[in-house]
Amino acid sequence: MDAVDEQLISLLRANGRASYAELARQVGLSAPSVHERVGKLEAAGVITGYQAVVDPASVGLGVTALVGVIESDQVDDTGLEAALAELSSVEDCWRVAGSEGYVLKVRVPDIRALEDTISALNRVRGVARTRTTVVLSTKWEGRRG
Repeated sequence: MDAVDEQLISLLRANGRASYAELARQVGLSAPSVHERVGKLEAAGVITGYQAVVDPASVGLGVTALVGVIESDQVDDTGLEAALAELSSVEDCWRVAGSEGYVLKVRVPDIRALEDTISALNRVRGVARTRTTVVLSTKWEGRRG
């Protein structure tokens, strides 16, 4: 990956809807060259997708929490991760170092739904217990570029 590819990635992270012509102007290449480079970055797995960033509260997900998952001694990571992926309220999952094995970002409509999610998590085979931090406000998220 060269400096132009890095610049393209930065531009696409800031605006995934930028046209090839717009990107080409910013990096000093032709639109077909940019199209080819972006295609290669996608094929190589560097660019893994494009998405719309939506305000969670506007779609009924007013409560965000970070949930640390403490694993039991007898845990099968693959089974545990598959079970976590089945929970629709779990938006992100990170494998972490420390006392917790995973940290999850959970989005739900209300505190009752958060309680239900925590209960469901605690019933997953391989989860010894959870530790939850409720987000009071978001100052920024998904920093781009």
